[in-house]
Amino acid sequence: MDEYIANGVELGWLIDPIEHTVEIYRQGRGPELLDHPKSIAGEGPVAGFVLDLKEIL
Repeated sequence: MDEYIANGVELGWLIDPIEHTVEIYRQGRGPELLDHPKSIAGEGPVAGFVLDLKEIL
């Protein structure tokens, strides 16, 4: 994910269905770890999009 961010990606979600976590990567910030989230709200380039994680996690 660090390579994607370094190459201009503004937002990345790393979803781990085994650990039930999501790491959120953004430009200029360290990753944010969410534990057992029910959904993730988009921002920046995907503002307004909400990913429902019930079926994934």
